[in-house]
Formats: sequence, structure tokens, C-alpha cells
Amino acid sequence: MRGSRLLLHLGPLRIRLVPGIRPVIIKIVTTRPHANLELIKRVLGDGYLELELERLTIDDAPDATCKVVVQVKDHSGTSHRIEGQGRGMVDAVFHAMLERYRQEYRSLETIELANFQVGTRMDTKEDKSGVDAVATVEIEVRNSEGIRFSFTDESRSLATSSARAVLAIVDYFVNAERAFITLYKSRQDAQERNRTDLVGRYTREMAEVVKSTSYTEVIENIRKELS
Repeated sequence: MRGSRLLLHLGPLRIRLVPGIRPVIIKIVTTRPHANLELIKRVLGDGYLELELERLTIDDAPDATCKVVVQVKDHSGTSHRIEGQGRGMVDAVFHAMLERYRQEYRSLETIELANFQVGTRMDTKEDKSGVDAVATVEIEVRNSEGIRFSFTDESRSLATSSARAVLAIVDYFVNAERAFITLYKSRQDAQERNRTDLVGRYTREMAEVVKSTSYTEVIENIRKELS
């Protein structure tokens, strides 16, 4: 039967066809919170950061101490090799990525893990044992305002999906912080040109984007200025 299986690649989807069995659709796209995502993408344009996992190396010790090497590619096509360690793989990847980006994007320092769940889609198994089934990873984080944000990923590798979900967390908050500051600068420019229409528009958009950020001194000072 294995020789009669057909795997179709359609963009972000993988569809497994087996004669006599309904098609199984495997989603391979990492999902981010929908709130304000399109607005953030529009504000940043080509500067929107999306981190792509190229390679993940894990060195896991019996005492749960874990070292990782995460190789990622950013929106410009540049590869970065990032190392870190923690108590388990998810903790190690999380700390590695935050350590890499939080010096420039301080909002990353104020997010914290709220929930971590793993599930399986047994309808995707190809082996009788089922251990090859697609794993679904969901990571929830909480920002400085106590708002929760959910990030999910699916693949046949639990480690890969966990790492990709962490990358999505990082690029989401980096983009939100950058979009908020970009809108603030655009608002300042509109004020100088007496474009009250644009000032109102940018103010409204800032009020939306700030919901997707976490605390930084720069953002807090801007919020006080606008209030």
C-alpha cells in the first residue's frame, strides 16, 4: 500500500492521497495571532520580519539541561546561527532567540510563557504504530498587560514545530514594536506638515498596534504623550 500513496505539495499544504481513504490535509504554516497582523504587515511593508527555521541542533542531557543551535533565515535572506541553553528544548530555543533580539527590541524582555500544549492528529499516521502522526504544538505567551497570544505549528517533528512556534513569537513582537514606532514617526511627520487627516489615521492605527506589543520604556513614553 505504501507505494500507492501520493503526497501533493500545494503551497503551505501537504495533501496525502491513499486509494479508498479520504484525503488527509497537513497544514505546515505556523499561525500567529490574527489581531492587527495585516495592519502590522502593511505598516512595515518589505521590512516585515519573518524568521524561517533552516536547521535545529539539539544536545539534550539526562538532567534536562539542553543546548541548542538554531539556524534561521530572515526576510532579507540572511542566515543567522544562534546558540542557547535552557531546561528542555523549548526553554533553550526561547532563551536563545530572546537573547539574540531583545537588546534591540526591549519588548521581548517582558513577555512570558503562559501555556504549552502538544496534540497529535492520528488521521495523519502512515505507520500502524501511529508514532509518525503529525504533532500540533500551541504556545501561549502573556504580554506586560496580561493579554495572551497563541502561536501554533504542525509537522511530524515535535522539535521542529516547537522551534517554529518560538520563532513566530519573536518575529510577531519584534514586528509589533517596530510598527508602533514607525507609525509614531509618521504621525510626527504628519503633524509637522499640518496633515490632521493623517494624524488622526496614524493615531487610530497606533491605538490598535499597541495592543500587540509588550512594555518598553520607549512605547510607554509614547503612550503617555498621546494620552
